[in-house]
Amino acid sequence: MTSTTPRVRTGRITFFVALAVFAQESTWNLYDSQVPPLLREHLGSAALIGALMGMDNLLGIFIQPWMGNRSDGTRTSWGRRIPYLVVGMPVAAVLFVVIPHAAVSLPLLVLVMFGYALVANSFKPIAESLLPDFIGPERRSRANAAVKIASSITVIVAALISIFLIDDFPKLSFAIPAALMLVSVGVLAWRVRDSKSPAYQAALEEDRSEQDARPRVRMRDVLLDILRDADRSRLLVILGVFAFGGAWFASRSLVTNYGMETLGMSRGDAGGLTLPSGLAFLAAAYPVALFAERFGRLRVILIGMAVFAAAMVLGTIVRTPTGTVVAMCVAAAGAAAFMVNMAVVLWNLAPSARVLGTYTGLYTVGWSSGGFLGPALVGGMVDVTGWPFMLLDVGAVTVIAVLLVARVASLQRRRSDGRVL
Repeated sequence: MTSTTPRVRTGRITFFVALAVFAQESTWNLYDSQVPPLLREHLGSAALIGALMGMDNLLGIFIQPWMGNRSDGTRTSWGRRIPYLVVGMPVAAVLFVVIPHAAVSLPLLVLVMFGYALVANSFKPIAESLLPDFIGPERRSRANAAVKIASSITVIVAALISIFLIDDFPKLSFAIPAALMLVSVGVLAWRVRDSKSPAYQAALEEDRSEQDARPRVRMRDVLLDILRDADRSRLLVILGVFAFGGAWFASRSLVTNYGMETLGMSRGDAGGLTLPSGLAFLAAAYPVALFAERFGRLRVILIGMAVFAAAMVLGTIVRTPTGTVVAMCVAAAGAAAFMVNMAVVLWNLAPSARVLGTYTGLYTVGWSSGGFLGPALVGGMVDVTGWPFMLLDVGAVTVIAVLLVARVASLQRRRSDGRVL
């Protein structure tokens, strides 16, 4: 009985978390692809459109760790995560449906965009934190792989909606991801009580052991604990997430211009250079989780990052459309090792079950900050080196991330507390 029960529980909660993330990311992907045309009806400046589309990432940097911290300190009969999801997801779904209707006016459209980004960012880390709440450190990689696969599939869903529905039903199309979100939160509210999760029970036990009995650890205290820690592993992990996030987002956002400037491709053809790499990511996500659980997460992450950097060198050497597609596929497979396992490393470094939501938010801060600044940094390097060396510039940023994670691995080899990374 002890050998089968954990498996059933792990698979069940993984499905529910993947369902929640799938519903959320379906709205985000359609938002990213179809809101810019709505803005273009009112604005002629691509820079201003880009700034408004980046508003959600900027909000996420501040909101997600704060909301993760708030949920860590919540105590209800439903637990500490589900109440926020039951309120936040329906509100976000309604705001998402309103977006195309608000496009009649630029101020109204921006207001609804802001509202959606604010609400959706608020519960994003909360849904993801359910995974470490229920699943032990040793099995988190494979569970997170399933969640990442669900998230990646939403790119295909958003593309299908854009191809088959958006032209004929521009407003109704927004209702499909919103409906998925409502179904998802309904299933979560019906089937999940995170008050029964091992992490929640551990947090309650810690609450009872503390003399002041305060359930919430302040965000300020969490940050000071990370900054003052002589080990530096947690800080280095967040910096590594920032560095690799910058390399990843730069490789995706600048590749269309690279194809046009260096490979002589049309805009449409260059925009499709990364499509096969999405399939490569899906194929690699679960195997790298299994490898990480068997051989060590940091080791697999370092190998994946090295593969990513080597793929950038390969793309620079074989400067053809086919060579670039192959390089991007190899890079995506390597990146999967990082994306599936690095959040797990940070969760497993958390000193207490009371701060898992906060740590999920901090991971997002590193990733979103890298996505915000990475393309600009690599773009500046391209201004110096030229477009033919863009992929090599991405590889250079990746090397920084490799050095940071290698330092974490070195520090962890000296530990003697038996912590599972």
